[in-house]
Amino acid sequence: MPHILRATDRPEGASRTIKFEGGEYGADVSFFAVVAEPGKRVGLHIHPYSETWMVQEGTVRFVAGSQTVEAGSGDIMVVEPETPHGFENIGDGLLRMMCIHDGPHIIQTFLDPADD
Repeated sequence: MPHILRATDRPEGASRTIKFEGGEYGADVSFFAVVAEPGKRVGLHIHPYSETWMVQEGTVRFVAGSQTVEAGSGDIMVVEPETPHGFENIGDGLLRMMCIHDGPHIIQTFLDPADD
C-alpha cells in the first residue's frame, strides 16, 4: 500500500524545509526538500553515503572537499561518502533544492559543533 505525506500533516511552526527519512516507509532513500532564505547556510558535515543535490530555484554556493562551486536552477551535484560539504544561499531570493541521501535514514556528522 502506498504512503502519502501531505504538507498539511506537518506540525504548526515547522521549518519550511522538509526532512524525509524513507526507512520509516520501506524506502531506501531519504531527503531534505530545502527552502532557505538568502544567507542561510548549512556548515560542513559528512555522511557515510553519497548525497545528491538538485537545485530547483535560486543560487547556491556548494563546498565539497577542496571544491567551491556556484550553482543555479537545474544544476545537480553529487558528493561522495565521507566528503566534508555544506552550502549557502547566495542569491537574493529563496533557495529551493532537493538534498537526496543514499540511505533509509539521514546520518550526518557536523564538523563544527556550532553548526549542529
